[in-house]
Amino acid sequence: MANDSGNVLLALLTGAAIGAGFGILYAPEKGVKTRHKIKDRALDAKYELTEHVSFSKNELNKIANEKKVEFEHKLEETVRNMNHKADDILASLEQKLEDLKKKNAQLQK
Repeated sequence: MANDSGNVLLALLTGAAIGAGFGILYAPEKGVKTRHKIKDRALDAKYELTEHVSFSKNELNKIANEKKVEFEHKLEETVRNMNHKADDILASLEQKLEDLKKKNAQLQK
């Protein structure tokens, strides 16, 4: 979802920059003024794009950190559950071993 809005924003900025460029090129002004305007608009577009990239990078880092924490919690919960199951299995095996020892003792008599 954030990627779609980022693409839309990038498309709008690109379209605005292209439209401004054509408008400036066809405006009846001297070449020096036109080049200066183009430079200013290009710098503005560069700044906006840098801000957008920085914002997107921060958002991605935030999401990645949230997912990392979520994964760690789920992993911890899984390990806890496995420990409980392992304890149950060990108890069951110990009981079976005790039963086998009793049966073996009876057969030895």
